[in-house]
Amino acid sequence: MPEVIFTGPVGRLEGRFHPAQERNAPIALVLHGHPCFGGTMNNPIPHALYHMFARKGFAVLRFNFRGVGRSQGFFDNGAGELADAAAALDWLQTQVPEARTCWLAGVSFGSWISMQLLMRRPEVQGFFTIAPLARHYDFSFLAPCPTSGLFVNGELDKVTPPEAVENLVKKLKTQKGITIEHVVMPGANHFFENKVDELVDLCSTYLDRRLEEMGIIEPSVPKLEQKMQMPES
Repeated sequence: MPEVIFTGPVGRLEGRFHPAQERNAPIALVLHGHPCFGGTMNNPIPHALYHMFARKGFAVLRFNFRGVGRSQGFFDNGAGELADAAAALDWLQTQVPEARTCWLAGVSFGSWISMQLLMRRPEVQGFFTIAPLARHYDFSFLAPCPTSGLFVNGELDKVTPPEAVENLVKKLKTQKGITIEHVVMPGANHFFENKVDELVDLCSTYLDRRLEEMGIIEPSVPKLEQKMQMPES
């Protein structure tokens, strides 16, 4: 996957970019966890989500926030990281200016940043919010949430108890045609240790369904129907 360096608000930002073959391919931006607690674009969850989007034909970018890896700058408690994410999305859109749809995926701290970016960018049509820090950060700006998406957290999350995420989702007032889905994964902790594959499968299934609803991919045909439609040999 090509390494890319692009200009952020305080200097260069390091990323990995998977280009798509189609000029109007969908695009996705993946945001990692807290920089002060080991969060990078190469952590298992952002890495796995990046590859999931790539397999679906997306042009997808994951990157390091300021001060992480080869990205310049210093941690800025969220304000600077939001500016980094906006710059990353701007760069991604220059690569695929005719993108059919735009998605965000944020993990832990990155989910807080991604949801703030979502509120500022009407072109975003879907999101994954993974292990949101609902007890640590204020998500009250998500009222109402402007697009449909999926929240996922672990049953055994000790960083942010499941009830905090449940309370957050309950507070999200939805507009007509907007649906916020929420899944608590049994046996998973905050980092989804030994559960990353299961998490990606869940997100992949959700993404397929949403892309079908958007008309971006053809509806899947049940195996029984496929068999019935096969001509006799």
